[in-house]
Parts: sequence; C-alpha cells; structure tokens
Amino acid sequence: MTQAQTIFDRILAGEIPCHRLYENEHVLAFLDVGPLSRGHALVIPKERKAFLHELSDDSAAAIGRALPRVARAVLQATGAEHYNVLQNNGAPAHQAVFHVHFHIIPKLDDQGLGIEWNSGTLEDGETLAARIREHLEG
Repeated sequence: MTQAQTIFDRILAGEIPCHRLYENEHVLAFLDVGPLSRGHALVIPKERKAFLHELSDDSAAAIGRALPRVARAVLQATGAEHYNVLQNNGAPAHQAVFHVHFHIIPKLDDQGLGIEWNSGTLEDGETLAARIREHLEG
C-alpha cells in the first residue's frame, strides 16, 4: 500500500519552502508555520514513515541525536528555559501529518503547549512489563 504524499514530502523535495534550522543526510529541522510559541520547531526524518515504530534504526538514531541539538539552539535563540517535545502516532493520538515528526515547543510565559494529564493506576505491571520485554528481545 502506497502512503499518500504529505506536506513534509513536499518540503523535503523543495516544492514548499521552509525556515531550515538543521539538516543532515537523515534529518531536517525547520520552524513550524503554525507555532504554539516563538521558536516552535519540527524535526523530521527524511525516511518516509508515518509512525515512529516504523522508522529504521539509522533514522531513529539520527532523530535521537538531532533533538537535543535543535532543542539547545531553540532555547538559546528564544531565551526560553522550558519546553515540550511532542510526537504523535495515529489520528486518535492527534497526529495530523502522517510522516514522523517531533515538535520542540518552547514555554514562553503564556505561550506553548497546554496539557491536561489524566493519570490512571498501573494494573498488572509485572505481567505487562514481561510481555513488553519479550517483544524487545524478539
């Protein structure tokens, strides 16, 4: 099944301009055109995958190296001290563009991301942890 082209594919192809912050062979970082706060940046892999768990190890590692580097630069440039890193997978998780992407959202006064966290209670933790470990080893 072929994945539909996204706005990020068009940015990567140079069809849509962006305010580039950082780029290497695996990753592109640029300013969000609909920012929640000044300095709101997106970090995307060049690999075309909709969900984080689909990324190759190389792309995942490159994202892992780029995120702190871009976050440091955003904080220094904006003067922010706090920020959120957000990544959504699937429409029910509020993913709007189906190409893996991470938001770096500085918290500046009343600007930034607002989150209500409705914590639950961990049930059958040991059983669940064992099942997850089983899949990590496989």
